Amino acid sequence: MTTTDSTRALRTLGRTGPQVFPLGLGAMGMSALYGPADRDESIATVHAALDAGITLIDTGDFYGMGDNELLLADALRGVDRDRYQLSVKFGAQRSPDGAFIGFDGSPAAVKTSLAYSLRRLGVDHVDIYRPARLDPRVPIEETVGAIAEMVQAGYVRHIGLSEVGADSLRRAAAVHPVSDLQIEYALITRGIENEILPTARELGIGVTAYGVLSRGLISGHWTKDSGAAGDFRSRSPRFQGTNLDHNLALVETLRAIAERKGVTVAQLAIAWVAAQGADIVPLVGARRRERLAESLGSLDVALGAEDFAEIEKAVPVGAAAGDRYDAGQMAHLDSEK
Repeated sequence: MTTTDSTRALRTLGRTGPQVFPLGLGAMGMSALYGPADRDESIATVHAALDAGITLIDTGDFYGMGDNELLLADALRGVDRDRYQLSVKFGAQRSPDGAFIGFDGSPAAVKTSLAYSLRRLGVDHVDIYRPARLDPRVPIEETVGAIAEMVQAGYVRHIGLSEVGADSLRRAAAVHPVSDLQIEYALITRGIENEILPTARELGIGVTAYGVLSRGLISGHWTKDSGAAGDFRSRSPRFQGTNLDHNLALVETLRAIAERKGVTVAQLAIAWVAAQGADIVPLVGARRRERLAESLGSLDVALGAEDFAEIEKAVPVGAAAGDRYDAGQMAHLDSEK
């Protein structure tokens, strides 16, 4: 490993977005979908992230039915507002039993959802506001136009998007500058390289990459016995049966490379994403300070041409077995159409 100040240089999200630390913190797992989490440890992890220099914190108003925003409000209370940027997703509709029942990107939903998020988070603005998915009933121009009104009113600083395809990116950017596209990107999830990433770069839109460890699958810590009650990964195709066997075998090939470099599998995987361009900011979903520290160590991993070639040979494009979501969720992804 080598350590240089340049590895921690701020990155700018697109042509018009904010400058952020080269890693962002994804807060979803602190409240939802990955099984039980320790609230006190989650808050301590947010504090540790801020102390390490992380500025971008990503959440969604539907994570834990609003609980994630309330948790972040507790964690950020008393922290200078200039020390962090909040990226907030909205639009996912949920029933009282927690089921996902659709998406609402209507102008009224944009403004109502934002009002509730501002109140839960205890802030007067969010730095990046984005629909979690494309609403097929509402032209993206209307959704982005409504957020643009909130930018004009001072409640939002920048407009982001999530999991949309190249055409939708173009249509959105024609209405208002877009800072960044939040989308899954990892060693075993590289679909954006074909059309979406080139289009984002053409339009001057940055990428905040989530799932850089494929929800823990390529962290080097996941085993066939991992998982807990309430963990949605139990229904994810990549974590099931022979798919899991195949994918964990890929991880072992990465482990051999990581060990030769004196780093962990997670650090290697995160560093690979970060190295794909200065316009890409990986989001790490650490719920504990231990995992956060490991992720921060990825900033000290230097990858050269031989490393990239070795990684590509070990995990070529399309090597993973299984889709990244189940069929129902895949159907909602404009980015997959």
